[in-house]
Amino acid sequence: MECNAKYISQKISATRWRPVSAASLQQPELFATGSWDNENNRVSIWSLGDHEVTPMDGEYEEDPQLLCECQHDGDVMDLQFLDQDRLVSASSSGSVTIFKLRSDCQGLSVAHVWKRAHRYSCDNAPCTAVVCRSPEIVSVGEDGRIILYKADQTEVLRVIENADSSTIHGVTFLRTTEVLTVNSIGQLKMWDFRQHNDNPAQILSMTGDRVPLNCVDKHPNQQHIVATGGQNGMLCIWDVRQGGIPFSITEAHSAEMWEVHFHPTNPNHLFTCSEDGSLLHWETTSASDMSSLLQKGWNSRVTSHSAMQHNESVVSAWLTGDTSKCKLEATHILPSQTMAVNSLDVLEQCLVCGTDGEAIYMHRQIPV
Repeated sequence: MECNAKYISQKISATRWRPVSAASLQQPELFATGSWDNENNRVSIWSLGDHEVTPMDGEYEEDPQLLCECQHDGDVMDLQFLDQDRLVSASSSGSVTIFKLRSDCQGLSVAHVWKRAHRYSCDNAPCTAVVCRSPEIVSVGEDGRIILYKADQTEVLRVIENADSSTIHGVTFLRTTEVLTVNSIGQLKMWDFRQHNDNPAQILSMTGDRVPLNCVDKHPNQQHIVATGGQNGMLCIWDVRQGGIPFSITEAHSAEMWEVHFHPTNPNHLFTCSEDGSLLHWETTSASDMSSLLQKGWNSRVTSHSAMQHNESVVSAWLTGDTSKCKLEATHILPSQTMAVNSLDVLEQCLVCGTDGEAIYMHRQIPV
């Protein structure tokens, strides 16, 4: 499985595909990146160029072209498309910014900024993550605040001031009015914006050591299934209806996991990236496929809690109680010796990720 690499003069902290119309049946062509740890950080828009034959070896090569970019105040902590024309950034300065992409994709400008949305009494607090469900935007931060915005309104809609006494690292929408957050003491908290109080509707947590959770993603079809990644590199699958401990825990990476994403249309596939320089493609497989896994030398160590009953006619492969019938296969996508992989995104058969090695890696034929 080969990736094309594009080397640029900035460390990449966030990579996101521009959404495509469901009716178009097209592969994504544009993606955004955000940088960090640079003197001047930027949000950039890239286009995958047409197939061109290289004179050296006759192979087809795709090289993304920089279309436009915009200066960004502070490190880009997170980046999410609100729709095809707008994207939202989270900044280490505590601000949340909406960028507007010109219709010809040749210009990027600031549409609105909520400055110091996340802050301490005497300083800014980094905004660690944002999630969008147009027109709503939710941001979380080191200050333990959760903020709800509407893209076309300058005033914030709701602030949960003391949502957490620790850093909130990630957030995802479960339903229209519900979000799930993960924090630095290994907790998942569910929040319902219909409730007038500032208390979480539900709290789940790891048992034993309070290992920080860095990232979270929701199954695209079954909102009760979520995946998290932690400081210890573990991949956890949770059934939030059951509460308590995670349904399964898998040794995924040897260092911090920075992002986890279900494939948006084929959620039996999941992707994770890590400080250890690896990007893994996970696939649920049947026992009959295990011989091929052994040939690949992959030993998947999965602890499952199978004493749960499910009454749905269709049960997700991620919640199959009998692990003898369902295993996880992991495939390394990137070449070895890659520096920290900070961010990834997958759409259709296209994958993009960004690294501390000042490189963007792309793959346009992910087998899903």
